[in-house]
Amino acid sequence: MKKGFYILTLMLMMFGTGIRAQVESPRNSLEIGVSGGMNFNRIEFQPSIRQGLQQGFNGGISARYTSEKYFSMICAAQIEVNFSQRGMIEDFDDGTSNNYSRQLNYIEIPFFAHVSWGKEERGLQFFLNLGPQFGFLINEKEHYNGDWNIEDRPITIVPLYGKAVENKFEYGIAGGLGVEYKTKIGNFFIEGRYYYGLSDIFNNSKTDDFGRSANTTITARIGYSIKIF
Repeated sequence: MKKGFYILTLMLMMFGTGIRAQVESPRNSLEIGVSGGMNFNRIEFQPSIRQGLQQGFNGGISARYTSEKYFSMICAAQIEVNFSQRGMIEDFDDGTSNNYSRQLNYIEIPFFAHVSWGKEERGLQFFLNLGPQFGFLINEKEHYNGDWNIEDRPITIVPLYGKAVENKFEYGIAGGLGVEYKTKIGNFFIEGRYYYGLSDIFNNSKTDDFGRSANTTITARIGYSIKIF
């Protein structure tokens, strides 16, 4: 997807420019943290497949370096390494409990420009995370529940069943909004995040089964961090 590459390149340029920007009021602090939460995922297919939201765990570690304060905005760079469970659950909409689901387990690495407003040492901060995210599929598993037959499913969906992920590396754009409460024993935060995949899990040429097959994820997470210096 050429459009996806252009968008991601622009995001990386913006991220790099923010780090190199002229310092208005210097800061020099490093925080490390842990977080955990839930993913609500679907895979955007073309042709489309009717789906619910597949739930899974998301959690990992993070490091944030704060470099400056520009007026009331505190500017930082943040990197994370997370274990992320994604996937899909097909909605048969046939009045039965029959369903098909696929779990995809990733190691994801977001690179964020992190900007915040509020108290720097003790008190409440509001923050925004925005930047590119990369993922590496480590394993997958399919679940066939009920007494349905593959042959009875729509012809455009049948190629999905039993088809292994063809592109284990993925990339996209992620952004989140949250609140962080800073205390003398560390910082506690809660965040809502959205990831939009720009790459596909299956090949997408004109002769392939799907023109698009990208993860889209809503994540709710809580976490804790401490300042190293």
